[in-house]
Amino acid sequence: MIVVTGEFRLPVEALDQARDAMIRVIEASQAEQGCLCYAYAQDVLEPGLIRVSEAWADRGALERHFAAEHMKRWQQERAALGMTERRVTAHQVESSEAL
Repeated sequence: MIVVTGEFRLPVEALDQARDAMIRVIEASQAEQGCLCYAYAQDVLEPGLIRVSEAWADRGALERHFAAEHMKRWQQERAALGMTERRVTAHQVESSEAL
């Protein structure tokens, strides 16, 4: 399994406009084969800081995700919205346990 964690920033004044674009990319990503989880969440203490949480069945599923049309659209939309400080990391996970 591949777990993706990360964050990015959007200008606070762009958050309302960004909501529709984020909903579209989340719903389209969740419908992809191999997607186990795909979520964005705004940080409670830092408005405009968006946390990224994803899980994919394997590297191939993640690579197909990056090539998907909705991701190409999201790349354009997020640039137009003023996204900055994007830091996203993929982790190969061999096992997990509930805590």
